[in-house]
Amino acid sequence: MVRPSLIPAALFVAALFVPSLVVAQTPAPTPPMGWNSWDSYGLTIDEDQFKANATVLASIQQYGWKYAVIDEGWYMANPAGHTLEDKNYLWDSNGLLIPVSSRFPSAENGAGFKPLADWLHARGLKFGIHIVRGIPRQVVAANLPIAGSAFHAADAADTTSPCPWDAGNWGVKDNAAGQAWYDSMLRLYASWGLDFLKVDCISDHPYRPTEIRQIAEAIRKSGRPIVLSLSPGPTQIDHATEVQKYAQMWRIADDHWDGWTFPRQPGTEFPTGVRDMFDHLAQWYTYTGPGSWPDADMLPEGWLGPNPGWGEVRQSRLSPDEQRTEFTLWAVTRSPLILGGNLTRLDDLARSLYTNQTVLFLNQNSTYSRPVDTSALGSGFENARVWRASIGQPGDRGYAEYFAFFNLAGESVTLRTTWQQLGFDGKKHVARNVWEDSTAKESKDVSVTLPPHACALFELR
Repeated sequence: MVRPSLIPAALFVAALFVPSLVVAQTPAPTPPMGWNSWDSYGLTIDEDQFKANATVLASIQQYGWKYAVIDEGWYMANPAGHTLEDKNYLWDSNGLLIPVSSRFPSAENGAGFKPLADWLHARGLKFGIHIVRGIPRQVVAANLPIAGSAFHAADAADTTSPCPWDAGNWGVKDNAAGQAWYDSMLRLYASWGLDFLKVDCISDHPYRPTEIRQIAEAIRKSGRPIVLSLSPGPTQIDHATEVQKYAQMWRIADDHWDGWTFPRQPGTEFPTGVRDMFDHLAQWYTYTGPGSWPDADMLPEGWLGPNPGWGEVRQSRLSPDEQRTEFTLWAVTRSPLILGGNLTRLDDLARSLYTNQTVLFLNQNSTYSRPVDTSALGSGFENARVWRASIGQPGDRGYAEYFAFFNLAGESVTLRTTWQQLGFDGKKHVARNVWEDSTAKESKDVSVTLPPHACALFELR
């Protein structure tokens, strides 16, 4: 078997993204990989800061990183404002949000984000933005016309369904005017060259299936392949079939931040730590596949600044072992890999994670991944998790099996078992420790000692 870590970069990327006839119809045949501005910039990012991070992303794009996403606030003249009026939203004559040119100079003279998207596309990257579902309340108050239709904003607005944590918008009615509103929005944003749309306040508290369907239909009508990402979570598992039909990504937990565990805000799952994600991801593994990616949220690794979306400016509070565990868990479960740290201050640890070809190849090419039942494995496994993933089928060229071991405990543990007990066969296998790039002698058994919150990933040949 060819080890992905030894594949030259150009061949690695070619192997990563050769679409089959089945997956070619979706804009996300593999889990999307990229960077989002929220964890480091919150509402405040400007064009220079975005380009600086995108330039770093472009420098590692051969590993599969391609989406650069501007999160919430790009339409606010004053993101630091305490009220809706102070924030000063900017929209066009049809009420559609547009970028503020004092923060994004290339948007002057009505250009919108097209010049910035063109700049990204020229570097081989793809462009994304964030919106909160709905229609701006002030646009409804002014009853502006909806572009390309005979409707006005008041015809589309559902004033009974505001976002409970964002005062900017009313919801959108499930009627022809509501569809016209989203059609006009996606028509404009597609004309800019949009490749990725993150929609907030739509997949939980509250769940808005009518608006999900309207946005998906508007994307279809736009004629442009745009990844639809739904936020926040936790999306309820009984909505799985519906969100899988209309979106390519949907959040399976509340906002994830840089801690192993957190005290929760009353009545919420916010914030969500690494430890919580093992249970969330185990619920959703049967729904992964081309164009269908349960999303564990951004990876808050590295430097979170200068204006993180939550908390003070800081280096990630996750230890090096915890950051490796987080990245491995996201990769082996086939979650989208969306970086959150400030890429202009990329450290050696982060670079080692984001450029490991084997781990990224696993995330992009697993044919099936699932948690292993550890209940009968004995001592040490009470506070451990094991996840198995496969690339191809036995007998295929390039077939490989992977086992990730995770220590959830606050003290070191030694885990001993056999490949057969883990659900594989009873034969001897050569196992390569992917992160250490070391190979053990051929054996039917596996033994690994893990520090607190650490992991190991083995490739079997």
